[in-house]
Amino acid sequence: MLGIIWLFMILLSFVCALVTGRIEILSKAILSGADKAVQLIISMAGSMCLWTGIMKIAEKGGLIHIIAKFLSPLLRHIMPECRNHPEALGAVSANITANFLGIGNAATPLGIAAMKELQKNNKLQSQPDNSMIMFVVINTASVQLIPSTILSMRQAAGSSDPYIILPYVWIVSMLSLISGLTVAKILSLRK
Repeated sequence: MLGIIWLFMILLSFVCALVTGRIEILSKAILSGADKAVQLIISMAGSMCLWTGIMKIAEKGGLIHIIAKFLSPLLRHIMPECRNHPEALGAVSANITANFLGIGNAATPLGIAAMKELQKNNKLQSQPDNSMIMFVVINTASVQLIPSTILSMRQAAGSSDPYIILPYVWIVSMLSLISGLTVAKILSLRK
């Protein structure tokens, strides 16, 4: 669906440029935008490598395992269907921890593994159960200790203090998480 929306916007801009006689301006804007995108990616690469490396060290040092152990009791409360399924809770904990530490590359396969484990415990195989929905809500809120992508973008854009947003990011993402979990819990009671 998103691809169709993008295609529509591109075609509409091309038609508007043709009708108004601004096809040359459109061409320059396309080339300029592509140039700026490459510059942004290159400027972000160093910062992303730094934070990914730091988080990889934390992962190898066992920090993910420690945080996952800390999360287990909380997850048993949020996902009561998984209390007797430690493999699912462990996979969910590992994914949440990787997301929290900003290790997106590690979080994706862990998230897929967690969803597979949750599916094994799902009584209704054709639709997600409450624990799967809660897991998606938690991932969507994406509470991160160091949101490296946003920080890198702010630094690339010339921010004098890219880290000043951290407390606000933490507050808003926690509020999003609490709101999402509350709504999901309320809706799960309606079944």
